[in-house]
Amino acid sequence: MKSRWYKDAVFYQIYPRSFCDSNGDGIGDIRGIISKLDYLKDLGVNAVWLSPVYKSPNDDNGYDISDYRDINPEFGTLDDWKEMIEGMHARGIRLVMDLVVNHTSDEHEWFKQSRSSKDNPYRDYYIWRKGRGKDGKRPPNNWTSRFTGRAWDYDEATGEWYLHLFSKKQPDLNWDNPKVRQEVIDICNYWFELGVDGFRCDVITYVSKKEGLPNGKFNIAMCGDEHFVIGPHFHEYMNEVNEKSWSKYDTMIVGECIGCNMDRAPSVIAEDRNELDSAITFELMDVDMKWSFFPVKFNLKKFKAVQSGWQNLPENCWNTLYYENHDQPRSITRYGNGRGIYRKQLGKMLAVSYFMLRGTPYVYQGQEIGMTNISLKQEEYIDIMATRIFTLIGKFAPFLLPVARWAMSKRARDHARTPMQWEDKTGCGFTTGTPWMKVNPNCSDINVKSSLNDKNSILNFYKQLIEFRKGNEIIRDGSYKEYFPNNSKVFCYERALGDKRYIVICNFKEKKVPLNVDEINAKGAKLRVCNWPGQDKELGDAILLRPYEAVVYEIK
Repeated sequence: MKSRWYKDAVFYQIYPRSFCDSNGDGIGDIRGIISKLDYLKDLGVNAVWLSPVYKSPNDDNGYDISDYRDINPEFGTLDDWKEMIEGMHARGIRLVMDLVVNHTSDEHEWFKQSRSSKDNPYRDYYIWRKGRGKDGKRPPNNWTSRFTGRAWDYDEATGEWYLHLFSKKQPDLNWDNPKVRQEVIDICNYWFELGVDGFRCDVITYVSKKEGLPNGKFNIAMCGDEHFVIGPHFHEYMNEVNEKSWSKYDTMIVGECIGCNMDRAPSVIAEDRNELDSAITFELMDVDMKWSFFPVKFNLKKFKAVQSGWQNLPENCWNTLYYENHDQPRSITRYGNGRGIYRKQLGKMLAVSYFMLRGTPYVYQGQEIGMTNISLKQEEYIDIMATRIFTLIGKFAPFLLPVARWAMSKRARDHARTPMQWEDKTGCGFTTGTPWMKVNPNCSDINVKSSLNDKNSILNFYKQLIEFRKGNEIIRDGSYKEYFPNNSKVFCYERALGDKRYIVICNFKEKKVPLNVDEINAKGAKLRVCNWPGQDKELGDAILLRPYEAVVYEIK
């Protein structure tokens, strides 16, 4: 039986390559994670989402898996992993692994067998089709890869094309084949028996493709997605894996649900559906972004509307709360002036703005110290998404390269993948060797060691906020009501349960903002949380919010 333990959890996402390097080779590893388990316990988190550590040729930094049952040697060994999970559990921290099963690496044994001949038993593990045209040298349809370019690659040996919705080294699995679904079930059960507490399912809403694979509607970023986002058999396949694996353990299954908006969410995450427990969705991320990568001006009113919409899902649906992960730029740069004099207040305000909502909050490594985006030259970008964009534009529209560089300076995934800033020293305490990726130069000012010694740091505020959430039934189970939805400066909402109410007020502007709050009917409410000293201890009819100020008042 599922205990739904995740409803009381605060997650911390570890991107292993950039977290902590134990052996000086410049790449983070499992023993590095082990060395920081006490840090995680002291922070107060009680669950970890660990990005892939499986064997992989690293075309997409581990999201191209060549062996689902073993550890990439650059991260360590399976024995190291077992020591890590034992150490987590001993500290009251659960472990959720990444499950990447929409596709594999082209170096996985299944695909090696699949491409060897048309009559190989593994041929139908992947999606192969004849090409169009008399010579078959045109792709089977017009679908595009999420990493730019077509979604098909031609195989000379067998004269057919295989589908890859991401890199050509990430061929899509054919979930219509029951043997593939059983392989996924067996993989899940293998890790559950080793103690894993759940999975974050990568691009899980892509696994069911429309029969016949018809051409898609033109879309500058994702042509064809209407034919494979929550496809015709998606619910059937999720029910099957849930029945034969996920439901047999006390797990948490969170899906990366591209294309799952608030209207479709109940069909995917409602508890009586027996599919996913929660969903990582993108409506909030799309408020200031177009075409998956192009930045637009941040609009707080749209941002609040999305937050409120998800907060008003049916009670049997559970939210995932996040501002950052390995695919998103740093929130302190994205939603405000993360390099200004009010950087600490901004980092704390953002934490309050989503930690007080209903759902499970995720903290991405470095977010708790206010790590920022990094300035990179075009040749310094490493991630496949950025490098493909530069290559494509350089080939077909080189005059747009300055625009691409500007867009990547704000939205590239590289910003989230710079090494964790542990202390002010060479390698920022991440490594004693040469780091695999450039270290952010502001490591001298923004790092864990200095944050621990600063009672007013973002890090110490996160600790207090996490402690405030623990066992707090109002935050977990309370109702939600938004105030001032048309205010373009302030995010204000109420959480209520029984005779208690929290009034949460967050100023998203780098300036003072007066706010009349008499309509809230909370006069005399007591101050419980604030990121600035000296705020009124009781709420009156009006409040003057300082730059990036966040307050939480309680009234009985």
